[in-house]
Amino acid sequence: MDKTTYENELGKLQEELVHLQEWIKKEGLKVVVIFEGRDASGKGGVIKRITAPLNPRVCKIVALGVPTEREKTQWYFQRYVPHLPAAGEMVLFDRSWYNRSGVEKVMGFCTEEEYQEFLRSCPEFERMLVRSGTILVKYWFSVSEEEQERRFKERIKNPMKRWKFSPMDLKSREKWLEYSKAKDEMFAHTDTKQVPWYVVDGEDKKRARLNCIHHLLQMVPYKKMEYDEIELPALPDKQRYVRPPVDYQTFVPDKY
Repeated sequence: MDKTTYENELGKLQEELVHLQEWIKKEGLKVVVIFEGRDASGKGGVIKRITAPLNPRVCKIVALGVPTEREKTQWYFQRYVPHLPAAGEMVLFDRSWYNRSGVEKVMGFCTEEEYQEFLRSCPEFERMLVRSGTILVKYWFSVSEEEQERRFKERIKNPMKRWKFSPMDLKSREKWLEYSKAKDEMFAHTDTKQVPWYVVDGEDKKRARLNCIHHLLQMVPYKKMEYDEIELPALPDKQRYVRPPVDYQTFVPDKY
């Protein structure tokens, strides 16, 4: 897809996202969107395009790091619950509770008993969220071995993308087959009728972003909001107050 077509289509979708945001606020909806998938599959890119035109007080990103020692002793879902939305909010999880069935399972960060308990309890946990009035949408971003390798090499060479590459990415390459098995097992247990998984083909980043955003707009029914007319008030009389000379302030130098 050429750049002009992509940007035009993205602009249209982002305008619709603003309407969705206003509808979520007006109706007091609670929306959770989960983004999972292979490393370098494009999750971060689509999240960035979704949030770009939105109010961060309404649309929030949750990307939790390694659990603390205290969190490791909690009920597994407990560290995620405080980040769930209140009425009028949408939360995007850049990876989520599915860490347990992915990296934790493959890398041995959890026991087999903890893993099996997650597979049993996760579907019921998600059904509870839905019954409580939460709209829950789950996306899995799929990418081939060849495309992932190309993106990894790009990250390594590009200083502005190097931060995206971690030692865990190297291990994920070594355990490609194990991750495939873990994903298939996860789908077998958590791809439910009430909360299904939606797979996004991530081979082409531009198409993946557009397809995902378009699909998300279909998953949360909304109406376009009519905005009230806004009339700017006139500025007050400047003569009523004498400001200090501009030279008293320290300005950032004009470098450009």
